[in-house]
Amino acid sequence: MNSKKWASLLGAVLALGIFAGCGGEPTPTPPPAQSSVQTPEPTPEETGSASALGSLTSFTAGTLDGGSFTQDDIAAMDVTVINFWALTCAPCVQEMPDLAAFSAALPDNVQLITVCLDGIGNEDTVSSILNYSGFDGVTLISGDGDLQSLCGNLMYTPTTVFVNSDGELVGDELIGRQQDLAVSYTAAINKVLSAEGKAEISVEIE
Repeated sequence: MNSKKWASLLGAVLALGIFAGCGGEPTPTPPPAQSSVQTPEPTPEETGSASALGSLTSFTAGTLDGGSFTQDDIAAMDVTVINFWALTCAPCVQEMPDLAAFSAALPDNVQLITVCLDGIGNEDTVSSILNYSGFDGVTLISGDGDLQSLCGNLMYTPTTVFVNSDGELVGDELIGRQQDLAVSYTAAINKVLSAEGKAEISVEIE
């Protein structure tokens, strides 16, 4: 994407007052509220086991394009990577092009989806950010059941979790913008695959 266009988009969002920075407020739960999600960059000691956040074995979610996403969509994949982000979190938006590139390079048995925690009422802004970043995967903006519970347990954005086909969160969540997203995400995905006795993957970003 043209860097000037991306800078202009970020500047426009900033001018609208959407970026509130990242502080220690709990993240909204789907259906997302439009409150500020403020989250600092946590230290490694603050990161815990993703299993403490819950599981995703029973839920229904609404997608940005008006569709639905459930545990059946997770069951269809060996690994589902879920990135929780918010319009109020600048690092979340800034890493979206990296997420898009990584998602495009994944094999067919692994999917990456995002959950925009404050997407309700801001669908046009969410779409603009995703389009400019090149992300064409699934983005959820509402949900119930296990997804709503998991969102209620989040402390920081961005947070990324890794889910097996049974809906179980495996390994540690990744918190904050990743310096080398492809390396961090691939290692976490392979941890899930290894635990399931499945072949590991390698990801080449074009």
